[in-house]
Amino acid sequence: MNGADGLEYVGFWLRVWATLIDTFLVTAIVFPIMMAVFGRDQLASGITIEGPAYYLIWYVLPAIAVIAFWNTKHATPGKMVFGAKIVDAQTGGSPSFKQHIVRYLGYFLSTFFFGLGFLWVAFDRKKQGWHDKLAGTVVVRPMKGHAEPVRFG
Repeated sequence: MNGADGLEYVGFWLRVWATLIDTFLVTAIVFPIMMAVFGRDQLASGITIEGPAYYLIWYVLPAIAVIAFWNTKHATPGKMVFGAKIVDAQTGGSPSFKQHIVRYLGYFLSTFFFGLGFLWVAFDRKKQGWHDKLAGTVVVRPMKGHAEPVRFG
């Protein structure tokens, strides 16, 4: 096994904080778009909004943004705050575009069983959620504490 000197796996709580940052950013971008498309009155009415524009704005646009960040920066803005990045679990190199797609789709599986796929990060030796395991990725950052060092291969 190859050691990755100076890297550690990113654990559950840092990943929770990164997700909260990302959720805030996505909402700050998506909500004004929703206001522009549907109007304040319709959003405030409590009527369920559906249709192609809704799904495009709330689901497709964020998916494209997240995968674009993963593909170019190997992290979302929330992960970047903590110096974390997503890498291939075997090589430590950049994940492929296919791995990014599988990882994103794996989020749905990780959510499906009461979020157990995300909670898995807290107990896994390599801090992988189900989406990471499916995609063959790990989330790492420069060593900050006494965490287990990263090993690839």
